[in-house]
Amino acid sequence: MSGVHLFVPMLHRHDAVGEHTLALQHRLAMSEVESTIYSELPDPATADRTRSYLEYDSQAEPGDILVYQFATQSVIAGWLAMRPEPVVINYHSITPPRFFSGWNNGITRLQVAAQLELALLAPHAALGVAVSGFDERELRAAGCARTVVIPVANVEVPPVEPDPAALERLRAQDPGPGPRWLSVGRLAPNKAHHHTIAALLVARASSEPGTRLTVVGSPSEPAYAAALGRYAGSLGLAGAVEFVSGITDAELAAYYRRADVLVMLSEHEGFGVPLVEAMGHGLPIVAFDSGAVSEVLGGAGLLLDQKHPRQVAAAVAGLMANPDRRKRLVEAGKSRFATMGLEDAGERLVEAVRGVGDRLTTSR
Repeated sequence: MSGVHLFVPMLHRHDAVGEHTLALQHRLAMSEVESTIYSELPDPATADRTRSYLEYDSQAEPGDILVYQFATQSVIAGWLAMRPEPVVINYHSITPPRFFSGWNNGITRLQVAAQLELALLAPHAALGVAVSGFDERELRAAGCARTVVIPVANVEVPPVEPDPAALERLRAQDPGPGPRWLSVGRLAPNKAHHHTIAALLVARASSEPGTRLTVVGSPSEPAYAAALGRYAGSLGLAGAVEFVSGITDAELAAYYRRADVLVMLSEHEGFGVPLVEAMGHGLPIVAFDSGAVSEVLGGAGLLLDQKHPRQVAAAVAGLMANPDRRKRLVEAGKSRFATMGLEDAGERLVEAVRGVGDRLTTSR
């Protein structure tokens, strides 16, 4: 094996795929494996970390392995399908197009194209790496013959400590008693933050008038993000809902530590990093059972099979009113966090990729 080179449509910081890519490159460097990140489009914030994928052809060496971070549409997928080098698909799940069809026709078309690209590339892949059993089933359905499940490699173990200044600021800004709900995830339709806002309205009108919600996430679909703000305002919740983005990991840790519960009503999750982060920070979880959510939680959270606003509000209120149950969930979450194999996920991923090279050498 000569080098393991990473391909990603665009390398974003503070993004699950981008951070996973950087974590993998770091692990490869620790194993003394040469690695370059190639992208279709440069992100100004990370342009110094990437090269155009078209440059790879002039830099290719015998024995190279190419790892593609697959999550959305990119011309890289078709290009890789034509390459002679062994390709590893590091699969991060494709959000189904139906979630965007009412919001953004452009993104909807891109997601349809991504599904077609997965069907094209998967049969050619030497290995498919999924972050969950849920994602592994999608890889196999697309035609990937050899697969392995390894959790994401970019979750810090132990968890990042909160930024002291941010934590103090949140304490100072606290308007008074009342549960502090937290929802973490991109402002995209599949994350269903609008359902959390609707449940907040019921909670404030029924069980606890002082309930507040903080939504932390980048506005990845502008129309949906703008609609969330208008929706909260139309329900009279403008002062009870805070939208936060562009923060550091240490600042995010402060939000986890200051919250009383993570409410996650997403309708499509290939893994669910916020679930893991919440468990690591000792925050109890109320989540809708979709995608890989139950797999990741492993019983260490309150799982809902429906998410009518009244049902969600009642579930959170019941949890807040039962300190013993809340404590049991927190302890279960910490135990689950410790046993998920997150601390060596990077090493296992490197071993799996290097194993592709070993198998090719043996077969010659």
